[in-house]
Amino acid sequence: MNLPDHAPLDPAQRAALESFLPSLRSDQATWLSGFLAGTQSGGGAVAAAAPAAKKPEVTILFGTESGNCEVLADQTAKLAKSSGFKPKVRNMSETKAGDLAKVGNLLVVVSTWGDGDPPDAAAAFHEELMGDSAPKLDEISFSVCALGDTSYEKFCETGKQVDKRLEELGAKRIHVRQDCDVDYEDPWKTWAEAAISALPQPAAAGAPAAVAVGTLAPAEAIPVPATYDKKNPWQAEILEKINLNGSGSVKETWHLELSLEDSGLSYLPGDALGVIPENRPEDVEDIIIAGKLDNAIADDLRTQYDITTLSSRFVGKYNELAQSKKLSELLSAEKKAELKDWLWGRQIVDLLEEFPVDGLTAEQFTGLLRKLQPRLYSIASSLQAHEDEVHLTVAAVRYETHGRDRVGVASTYLADRVAKGENVPVYFHANKNFRLPADNNTPVVMVGPGTGIAPFRAFLEERVATDAQGKNWLFFGDQRYMFDFLYQLEWQEYFAEGQLHKLSTAFSRDQKHKIYVQDRMREESAALYQWLEDGAHFYVCGDASRMAKDVHQALLEIVAKEGGKSEKDAEAYVDALRKAKRYQRDVY
Repeated sequence: MNLPDHAPLDPAQRAALESFLPSLRSDQATWLSGFLAGTQSGGGAVAAAAPAAKKPEVTILFGTESGNCEVLADQTAKLAKSSGFKPKVRNMSETKAGDLAKVGNLLVVVSTWGDGDPPDAAAAFHEELMGDSAPKLDEISFSVCALGDTSYEKFCETGKQVDKRLEELGAKRIHVRQDCDVDYEDPWKTWAEAAISALPQPAAAGAPAAVAVGTLAPAEAIPVPATYDKKNPWQAEILEKINLNGSGSVKETWHLELSLEDSGLSYLPGDALGVIPENRPEDVEDIIIAGKLDNAIADDLRTQYDITTLSSRFVGKYNELAQSKKLSELLSAEKKAELKDWLWGRQIVDLLEEFPVDGLTAEQFTGLLRKLQPRLYSIASSLQAHEDEVHLTVAAVRYETHGRDRVGVASTYLADRVAKGENVPVYFHANKNFRLPADNNTPVVMVGPGTGIAPFRAFLEERVATDAQGKNWLFFGDQRYMFDFLYQLEWQEYFAEGQLHKLSTAFSRDQKHKIYVQDRMREESAALYQWLEDGAHFYVCGDASRMAKDVHQALLEIVAKEGGKSEKDAEAYVDALRKAKRYQRDVY
């Protein structure tokens, strides 16, 4: 910054200011200008300050399943604040669609879950917004950032729906929607800066002008991440590694204990551990052979890229190189169902083999790939019980399709490719939507079949370590009692000592008629309803596609039966549990 020649400053003062002023953030410069304007030139006394400009408000609304959108909403708020706005962050789980009529500026960050569904906690808001009773929103200026995963057909579907519906209700879109894939950080930041710059910024009459539109804090003004995170993981030593299944089981479930010593890291029951895996060397070799690629790319394929996930989007980008007539036909709108059938069970290596590209270069191929993503695992331990440790419960995924052996990238990385005494790169991912009750006297009901048992091991350890007086009821299910009763001795010891008050198990393959956890819930319907009436919190962890839906349906039936309620009233009862955070799910 060069000061004008007529500035009444000596050379030393001029040099000092020219060095100092460029380092100021916009909010610091605004404060300093006001301070100097209010200072008398003679004695240095501060005159009465001019009225401050009224900061325009902006509401940042988020809907999240795993917590990513909440983090981004908080960071969006900090960017907005540094641009002269007064931000207010709101969770869709605690917001009614009617509340939006009172909002002027609105920024939305929302993810899509499952097959195009809204996040569990945002379902009620989403239903109301899409319904006939949604309010007119003619006075709103808005923009939407949507999080999703391109490997799913309905990529960013919830964000697209919210964006379209806000416009239908009369709101003015001031910046185009941003659709983010699993690598969302950079696209989100680009959207946030542009959307905030596009918001109207009225200044109070007679007050100093608001901060210039588009003036944002430098990157370092965004909250500094934790010492160890996704980009800088902690190298956790494996202290223990045990296969929890018996020798007669068709399953393979690993209990891993990892060291946090000297990391300074901590977590709460309900949180997840992010594991940064590597691809199986055999899969890397198959890709190189199928694509006729230079072997020099092997290390990058092993550690940097997702080389397995095959989606319609990937096929479309690949066909720009392959120019295959068959792929072009499959990618047409009328062949959508056929493409979905063809994709099922196939991976990128199958595409390379069936539709080779002559002269495919490493740069062309890696340009099509997504980054290899961390995998989040529900934590199976409490720091209160295991100081400086974090435990996981991981099912190794192995199967065969189209004549080729397939594996889960992260699960078999942990099962096969890292041993006791070796290190695994990890970081913590907070899950505020899956927490024990604040009141230790509150009873809890936990439904966790298979590896869904993981967070409930953490819950029980925490409740015992803190001498919680609330009753605990666990529903656990798997295939066979003799081989698949994960952590059996621990549960039985808790039960014998009166720390686990009810234990209901369902082993589906131990009799001709399959029995699942939802069946045990129905058998215990009177007691379960009474626990809810007594204030119990109800938790579910595990498979989202079937188990969680079946458990939810059983819960509705139990409330209707035992509470003497209609179907509609039972839904309202369960929805009230959800809104009160007494019904929480960690499903995947």
